Formats: sequence, C-alpha cells, structure tokens
Amino acid sequence: MRLTRSFVALPLRPGAEVLLPEGVVAHLLRVLRLRPGDECVLFNGDGHDYRARITALGKREATAAVLDAASVENESPLRITLLQGIARGEKMDWILQKATELGVARIVPVTSERSEVKLDAQRADKRLAHWRGIVTAACEQSGRARVPEVAAPRALAAAAALVEGPGFLLDPFAEAALASLPGHPLAAVTLATGPEGGWSPRDRSQLVEAGFAGLRLGPRVLRTETAGIAAIAVLQARFGDLG
Repeated sequence: MRLTRSFVALPLRPGAEVLLPEGVVAHLLRVLRLRPGDECVLFNGDGHDYRARITALGKREATAAVLDAASVENESPLRITLLQGIARGEKMDWILQKATELGVARIVPVTSERSEVKLDAQRADKRLAHWRGIVTAACEQSGRARVPEVAAPRALAAAAALVEGPGFLLDPFAEAALASLPGHPLAAVTLATGPEGGWSPRDRSQLVEAGFAGLRLGPRVLRTETAGIAAIAVLQARFGDLG
C-alpha cells in the first residue's frame, strides 16, 4: 500500500521525533484517520522521503518518529523556469499544479501590460503563500521530493533578467516552432507565457531585448492555462524525462 506523503518544513533525520504541523495533523489524522502506530511519509524538500510512524496524538497536535530515509531521484535533467503571466483565481492554481507535476524547477509570476490581475503588497503576499501551498500539494501527490521555487510576483522586465539557458517567448504569431529547436541536449530553458490578455507589443520588445526568442506551439491560439503547460510537456519529452 502506498503511504501518504506530507510536506513538513522541518529538519528530518532517521531516529528523530518531530512535532507535526497543525495542517499535516488535520489531513493525516482527521481526514485519513491515521492513529498512533500507523505509518506515513514525510518530506521537507531536501530530495529524500522519510518513513515515519505516528507515536502520539492530541486534539490539535501529533508527534511522529522518523524511521528511515530514502533518496528520491525523479527530478528532470532539464531545468525549466516558467515566467507565467498572472492569471485569475483557479486558472493560476491549475497552471502551478500542472507545471509542478511536469517537473518545472522554478515559477516566476509576472505582471505585464495586459495583466488583468492587480496585486498590492498585502494581496501579493497572500497569493504567494497560497501559490506555494498549491505547489507543495502537487509535490505530495506527484512524488517529487524537491519543491519548485515560486518567486514573488514581479514586473516583466525584472522577471526577464532571471533567464536560465535559452529563453523562449511563447507567441502564436512567431515564425519559429517547437520543431525548430536544436537537436542537442539542453540543460536549462526559460519559458515566458503571457497573461489572459496576451503579450502586448511592448512586452514582446522587452523580452526580445532580454534575449528571448519567439516560439509558437502550433496553428491555434492557446489560452494562458494551456500554452505553458503544453510547451513544458513537449520540452520534457524532447530534452527531459517525459516519455
């Protein structure tokens, strides 16, 4: 039987006993009905899964003994950074979830000229915490033991400076297609996907000046919640570990 995996932002090592965070307690004990003596898997993003046993249970807290550690080697050899134009509500959540499942290493939420979502400092902090929770939950489900970085939202010009490897601007009107990418292996790549309103001419110019090349995915115009995910899947199939 596959054990439930839970993320804990705590140091973990075999032989240690840890006090589980309240959110983990609520899921393991109140939702899954685990009891003292039952086992689960904990991870903290260091690349390992830690098998643990529930040792004590209170109304709002529980402790677990860490039994052993196992290295998890399922990260893609292709490091993908996704510069994602901020989308509304559940669309953004879906993008983050699926990008994590497909193996991206870093996600940078971007505000641009046609962004429909405007975040002040307080809202940005709340959304960032929410987005990181979405990514962590996607790691729990998909078996990843390293949690992708979700950067604080930033303007397009600042985000474009974070490019790793070749940078590609997803643009349905670009001349180059995914099929035109080089055949040799890539170690890193950065994808820039526009918001629901698309990239403006000024946005495109900023990205091109930062070294991004236009890239189209096919003959149809894709929504923001489709374009980046489709491109990630193709890149992982060609240069990563999806196949």
